[in-house]
Amino acid sequence: MAPPRFLLRRARAACAVASLVAAGCRPERAPSPPAAPEGMVYVPGGVVHVGSTRGGPDERPVFAARVRPFFLDRRLVAVAQFRRFVESTHYVTDAERFGDAGVMDPDTGEWVLVSGATWHHPLGPGTPPAPDDHPVTQVSWRDAAAYARWAGRRLPTEVEWEHAARGAVDSRAPYAWGDRLVVAGRYMANTGELAATRDTVHMGEPDPARRAARQHPSADDGHLMTSPVGAYGETRLRLSDMGGNVWEWTDSWYRPYADRDAPYVPTPASERVQRGGSFLCSTDFCHGYRVSARSHATPETASFHVGFRTAADVPEPGDHR
Repeated sequence: MAPPRFLLRRARAACAVASLVAAGCRPERAPSPPAAPEGMVYVPGGVVHVGSTRGGPDERPVFAARVRPFFLDRRLVAVAQFRRFVESTHYVTDAERFGDAGVMDPDTGEWVLVSGATWHHPLGPGTPPAPDDHPVTQVSWRDAAAYARWAGRRLPTEVEWEHAARGAVDSRAPYAWGDRLVVAGRYMANTGELAATRDTVHMGEPDPARRAARQHPSADDGHLMTSPVGAYGETRLRLSDMGGNVWEWTDSWYRPYADRDAPYVPTPASERVQRGGSFLCSTDFCHGYRVSARSHATPETASFHVGFRTAADVPEPGDHR
């Protein structure tokens, strides 16, 4: 009686592997991912569905995009890193040249231009300086792009950013870390949920009432303003602050998704996309820390709740740069 066909196929496969081993060959293995530059992570390529049917109008229609592998900063660019760039290049930011920048008045909830607000004093002269380990803010898109060039990198596109926020596996969770903002009583991002009273604002210092309230299941994250980069843990790709803390500039022009394949010529009024949400965002105000949420501003605009991280291309095989 002849053996079943599947046993013959298995035997032939075993013989083929044995022959390769005998000849000094080994079956091919998937190549290891390239080593990421210091402070960055490797983001595998793949297909991502950008947008959400449950989000705002500018998050629709959802579309599929193929993304090449790339590197992305694990953390937001911090104040100390930006200072090294300024000291090395004598760079002058847009806010410094214009003489003012955007700050939200905590009493009125309205945006105002504050004279002298800069990356090192985001709330203006006479206020505490920005802590070195907090994300740099009051930087325009042009400032962020200049830093990226100095570092030999670039800004990520918004499709790349969302691909990374979805774990490079097209996760449909609303947040980069999962399904919930609060896990086991701990906030997973620096957001504006349950905004506390703002009798005083200390740049980056946890409000005492908030800090005490963190023990309660409905408490918010403990910071009135920015928080240290990486303070809220990491995603499966080892990325931090992919929701909350500060919005992040991307390299993409802000356009309706329905027009993404149409020719586009930027004008002086054109805006760049920001992703990730900030310490001001809450479920009843923009909910911007969702992975699909978008914001936007003109390239020269600087404000106290926007920063950035950089990206880099993965070298092609044979590229020894």
